[in-house]
Amino acid sequence: MDPEIIAIVPSAGLGKRFDPSSGKTFVSIHGVPLLIYTLKRLHSEGAIAEIIPVIRQEDTGRFNEMVKEYHLDKIKRVAPGGRERQDSIYNALSLIEEDVIDHYRNRYVLIHDGVRPYIPEGMINKLADAIKDVDGVIPGIPVKDTMKEIDAGGIVVSTLNRSKVRAVQTPQFFAFRTVKKAYDKAYEDGFYATDDAALVERTGGKIMVIAGSPFNIKVTTPEDLEMVEYVLAKKSNAY
Repeated sequence: MDPEIIAIVPSAGLGKRFDPSSGKTFVSIHGVPLLIYTLKRLHSEGAIAEIIPVIRQEDTGRFNEMVKEYHLDKIKRVAPGGRERQDSIYNALSLIEEDVIDHYRNRYVLIHDGVRPYIPEGMINKLADAIKDVDGVIPGIPVKDTMKEIDAGGIVVSTLNRSKVRAVQTPQFFAFRTVKKAYDKAYEDGFYATDDAALVERTGGKIMVIAGSPFNIKVTTPEDLEMVEYVLAKKSNAY
């Protein structure tokens, strides 16, 4: 795999179900902040040339201290958090676009949630290998439960064919120019989506889904945190 990759890590969410004084990205697992597990995992990938975390302005000082403490040398700059996740990522994409030379703008972008600390070995290589014939590559896992579409009143509209449905995860992988164009169009139209691939899709981009991992858990609730603690303790290749 030859492309250099810039990893954007949105980490500015407050986490309403966690202590608002710390936020879920800074919650401790075995004495280490959750976000640090994620960043160390990305830092270990040789193909990743730079990591750009997106951090709330009020957290920047203590985060910079963490970067020094954990020797995260691939973090050269930090993007400011926005009102929504999409705003935060757009701030990071804009930082890349401001580069004086075209070196990074011709590279690839990997976007990964700061609260997903477990990325399976080989996942990033698989994403990069699959990008050749498509506009974006994302991991997803089959849905085990029956899926119902409902209306605003909770009444079932249809039953989805679960064999054609995937629960989508991050990291999501794109050429920089492709995802930046999709974000620019979304802002022009006032459109917001829950993941980056959706923005590329709506501009006509072709997205491929590859196999994700049930261990790639997004920490949203305290219960998720318990599962992640278990995974990190059991998976010796995690860190």
